[in-house]
Amino acid sequence: MTAPAPPPFKVSPLMGAWLRVLRFGFRLLYNEMAWTYDAVSWGVSLGEWRSWQRAAIPHLNAPPDSLILEVAHGTANLQIDLRAAGYRSIGIDLSPYMGQIARRKLLREGIQPSLIRGRAQALPFADASFHAVVSTFPTEFIIDPATLSEINRVLHPDGRLVFVPNGELTNRGAVEQGLELAYRVTGQRGGWPSQVTRRFSSVGFSLQVLEVQCKRSIAQVVIAQKQ
Repeated sequence: MTAPAPPPFKVSPLMGAWLRVLRFGFRLLYNEMAWTYDAVSWGVSLGEWRSWQRAAIPHLNAPPDSLILEVAHGTANLQIDLRAAGYRSIGIDLSPYMGQIARRKLLREGIQPSLIRGRAQALPFADASFHAVVSTFPTEFIIDPATLSEINRVLHPDGRLVFVPNGELTNRGAVEQGLELAYRVTGQRGGWPSQVTRRFSSVGFSLQVLEVQCKRSIAQVVIAQKQ
C-alpha cells in the first residue's frame, strides 16, 4: 500500500484530520505492525500484489549482474525477485521492523542479506554506484526533491529509477469494487499533478508512465530516466 501523499491544495479541517489518521495507520503498518504487511498486501490486492511488484523488473534496463538499489525494501519480496532475475541487489529501508523481517526471509531463501537502514533523502552510497534504482509502492518520500536528487546522484549516467505507485484490479465484481472504493477513500488513487512532474525534470529525469497488464489487474509503472 502507498500512504496518501500530501494534497497539492488546501483541505478542510475534517479532511486534514482524516489524512492524519490514515498516516498514523500506515506508520503502524510499516513499523510495529510490519509483521502483517505481506498478509494485508495480499488481501487488498486479491493476490495480485506480487505481480505488481514484479512488473518493475523488466523495465530496469540493466544487463545481468548489474547492481540494483531497492529503496524501501519492505519485507524483501522484491529482493528475492531481483536475485532470481540475475541481479546483484542492495536494499535500504528506514523501518527497523521491516529490516528484521527482510533479513529472516532472505536467510530462509538461502540469500545473504545486503540491507541497510537509512533514509532515501540521504543515501549512503558513492556517486554513480547503481545501474538502476527500484521501489514498489513507496510513500510520498519518493517525490521528495531531496530523494530524487539523491537517486539521480547514485545512478550511472544512463541509469533509471523505476517505481510502482499503484495497481488496479480489472475484474469488476463486488469485492473488487469494494477494494477500489477503499483505495480511493484512503487517497491511493489520482493523477500526477504537474508540480510533481516538474520535480523530476528539475533534478534531471525524464518521466514515462506505463500501464502493465497483469493476470487480473494493471500495474502502474513509472520510469524516470536520468538525462
